[in-house]
Amino acid sequence: MKKVFIAGHKGMVGSAILRELSTRNDIQVITCDRSQVDLTNQSQVQEFFESHEIDEVYLAAAKVGGIQANNNYPADFIYENLMIEANIIHSAHLNDVQKLLFLGSSCIYPKFADQPMQETALLTGTLEETNEPYAMAKIAGIKLCESYNRQYGRDYRSVMPTNLYGMNDNFHPENSHVIPALLRRFHEAKINQLPEVIAWGTGRAMREFLYVGDMAAASIFVMDLDKHIYDKHTEPMLSHINIGTGIDCTIKELTETIAKVVGYTGDIVWDSSKPDGTPRKLMDVNRLKSLGWQYNIDLEHGLKQTYDWFLDNQESFRK
Repeated sequence: MKKVFIAGHKGMVGSAILRELSTRNDIQVITCDRSQVDLTNQSQVQEFFESHEIDEVYLAAAKVGGIQANNNYPADFIYENLMIEANIIHSAHLNDVQKLLFLGSSCIYPKFADQPMQETALLTGTLEETNEPYAMAKIAGIKLCESYNRQYGRDYRSVMPTNLYGMNDNFHPENSHVIPALLRRFHEAKINQLPEVIAWGTGRAMREFLYVGDMAAASIFVMDLDKHIYDKHTEPMLSHINIGTGIDCTIKELTETIAKVVGYTGDIVWDSSKPDGTPRKLMDVNRLKSLGWQYNIDLEHGLKQTYDWFLDNQESFRK
């Protein structure tokens, strides 16, 4: 039976991968939480790998947050993410783990990259200022995988997801991404019968969103590809694959859809003094499609599932 370590199994993506893999009878899933292993601590990570005979690793552990969190804690974002990925990738190599999948982010691409963003856009321009430290850490993760492949013949792969949402997302009122932040804001406005909800920016920025269940399915699909097929669709110095829907919408359209899903009927007021971030972020997913995978859950359906999960778990967010 194959032993698979999911780093970050309690996060949104890691927990989705865990749900998918737990249904398979040919896999033994290995996990650890922060009380057991501090992933930013090199010696603890090395001891963990030495004590488990791991065959594959899904590296989903990361420090993540929205625009405000990235602006407020840039040192935390670059340091913690660099340490986590470096420790896990290096320990995997030292303990002869041949296969690993690193989960990156679409923010690795330049702020004004041609749309839709192809894998070839990496390192061709200036990054978005608000999350540059996080993006730099994710780029380093890609290059770590490529470097261990080149020097040691490992099979370490990288996938770059678009904006994700879904079960186990972070619904913190200040440090969350746009979808959970808006879902919570509209829900509380509905419950408190508020006449209006304030949304950040102009609403004109365009974004692509992928439901986390689809992200988990795509990650497992890429991990399970035969090496010659994966290598045929990648290059030694361009080894990552975009994961997304290939469809985007304006933040205004997203906001109105969330209000509809929640059932909020008040006014939406746009605070244009707040930043929009990158004007547009759409992934070119032709490489992934050519391998035989595409998304299943559309945005409104995914938002409904996410809101249902929020309602079932909202007591844990009242802190």
